[in-house]
Amino acid sequence: MNEYTPPKVWTWNKANGGTFASINRPIAGPTHDKELPVGKHPLQLYSLATPNGVKVTIMLEELLARGHSGAEYDAWLIRINDGDQFGSGFVEVNPNSKIPALLDRSGPRPIRVFESGSILVYLAEKFGEFLPTEPAARAEALSWLFWQMGSAPYLGGGFGHFYAYAPMKIEYAIDRFAMETKRQMDVLDRRLAESEYLGGADYTIADMAVWPWYGGLAKGRMYNDSGEFLQVQEYEHVQRWADAIDARPAVKRGRMVNRAFGEPSMQLHERHDASDFDTKTQDKLAAE
Repeated sequence: MNEYTPPKVWTWNKANGGTFASINRPIAGPTHDKELPVGKHPLQLYSLATPNGVKVTIMLEELLARGHSGAEYDAWLIRINDGDQFGSGFVEVNPNSKIPALLDRSGPRPIRVFESGSILVYLAEKFGEFLPTEPAARAEALSWLFWQMGSAPYLGGGFGHFYAYAPMKIEYAIDRFAMETKRQMDVLDRRLAESEYLGGADYTIADMAVWPWYGGLAKGRMYNDSGEFLQVQEYEHVQRWADAIDARPAVKRGRMVNRAFGEPSMQLHERHDASDFDTKTQDKLAAE
């Protein structure tokens, strides 16, 4: 591999970026005019079932499971590989052009909420669920929530990108981010050795945020054969925690919403009613 010497001034090469080159660019703002659809429910979610998107659909399904009818939602599929996130309507809800984005239309004026951690806190406070009010417990849950927000870029944009998506294998980059990912898994394993959930004895938005990333990694669902490469089975406490969350019915439903890849029976492209899980998955639509 030839050593790279950075130029005095960086310029954008559209061919760079590997798998996601077509959607990465050095400027913000919309690329085209496109209004967002609006459904019948108070909450409008615009998303895709990536780990960040799944956090919010799990939260909404958990709220509905606890009887909060005000958490009914319409989930609209945003195909990021097609550039839907750069439509003018989406940029109005999230100027950062990333999924997920939420529009709360339950009050006199719509409220936009973007960034997955912010959405989780907003919903937890709106419905009084999954975030403790006792100061110490609240601080612990929020600390682990923001641990995920700061740590996952090293897992996804770092390890995942260079291990699975980059146009070439770079030993230094893979070694650097594999080391950091294993360190993070050890952080989680040590915490979960002393606590049933990340925030303490109770399941919270911290678990909902961390599980799609690190639970998915622990169960071998991410970045091809990365589970074997990273020897994720060694983290026994993370495995126990990941299995417990996997088994929750609301989590099973949340994983399906806005999913446009994988097994057709697990794909519910849009969700507008609870019955959609039984009638609108891609296997059933194909059979029709």
